[in-house]
Amino acid sequence: MVPLPLGLACVAAATEQAGHRVRLLALGPDADCENEVRQAIGRLSPHVIGVSVRNIDDQNMQSPCFLLAGLRQVVAACRAASSAPIVVGGAGYSIFPESALAYLGVDIGIRGEGEAAFPVLLSWLEQGSQSAPPPATYFPDGSHAPTQFAPALDDFLLPEPRLWLDFPGSPTMRIPVQSRRGCPLDCIYCSTSAIEGRPVRRRSSESVVRWLTALRQDGFRHFHFVDNTFNLPPSYAKELCRKLVSADLGLDWWAIVYPKWVDSELAELMAKAGCTEVSLGFESGSETMLPQLNKRFTCTEVRDISDTLAGVGIKRDGFLLLGGPHETRDTVEESLDFAESLYLDSLKITVGLRIYPHTPLASTALEDGLVRPDDNLLFPRFYISPSLRDWLPDRIARRNSDQG
Repeated sequence: MVPLPLGLACVAAATEQAGHRVRLLALGPDADCENEVRQAIGRLSPHVIGVSVRNIDDQNMQSPCFLLAGLRQVVAACRAASSAPIVVGGAGYSIFPESALAYLGVDIGIRGEGEAAFPVLLSWLEQGSQSAPPPATYFPDGSHAPTQFAPALDDFLLPEPRLWLDFPGSPTMRIPVQSRRGCPLDCIYCSTSAIEGRPVRRRSSESVVRWLTALRQDGFRHFHFVDNTFNLPPSYAKELCRKLVSADLGLDWWAIVYPKWVDSELAELMAKAGCTEVSLGFESGSETMLPQLNKRFTCTEVRDISDTLAGVGIKRDGFLLLGGPHETRDTVEESLDFAESLYLDSLKITVGLRIYPHTPLASTALEDGLVRPDDNLLFPRFYISPSLRDWLPDRIARRNSDQG
């Protein structure tokens, strides 16, 4: 399922609030991009075209799919149909602001939160670009202005359905919800701090519940919280769940849970509030490997939290991320045995860690000779312990085959 464009819709809502006319065009995987772009531009005659980049690739080491190639075709279609400036932003772009700008051939990039930066950029363009460029903007000549993160997310509107959910079948889809941004946990491979910053910034629980209530009244019931860690901080997670319980909306939702700081009270509140499924991000079942990935929990904590969630009827989806620094055949087998012992509802295993710039993993990959200082990491590169490069993919393929 193609993710719904929550980020783009939030930027659209902020742009509309600033007095501009906005229209969104969502291109699915089977879309005739050139034709749809040409028709949309013909109808709207835009003064500025914004393009959102959510993912750079699919993070699959065995057969990586580089998603920006298709997006470059979209940009080319925009160029052919309009002389309007093209602005790129989004989570994926924010990881690679210089190299993605160059690859796509657009005019301006916005790194970080577009709700604040895009309306300001439009005013700057309207005034003839006479003053200093607004914050968070990047240009093809290499110049850029520093990225700033808003301290209060309630300053940003949440989008109405008419902006992004007005199409057949949308009420049956899972609608993304983001109640907070930022993550201070610093897993060695993670790019979240480049996208959202390290401090956790929250919307008020009242504003989140108010938005969900309005969506529920419009017929939407299924949601997934895309917060990097739903249970951080635990006090906020409990407060939000209590308000959802009081609102009695009859929701069905999913969330990402870091396997620490989940007690029986939080698990029970999540279940009562409508949580039916969680992604349990433990990534390894080896006590040796968890510190190597800079995880802040133990296998015992993972097991206890998994059992607690199962005890209140919440499904658990597990993830293993194998092949990182200091991984061995023994630690791989420990992880596989541990994951099987949890009796999860589903388990996804990823071989090799996608290397993102400015992460501890990128530094380790450089030290280990897996990348060079001048490598452009926009194009997918993966870390896998050299001793496991041939063995690990086959081991997981055999495991998957045995599982049927």
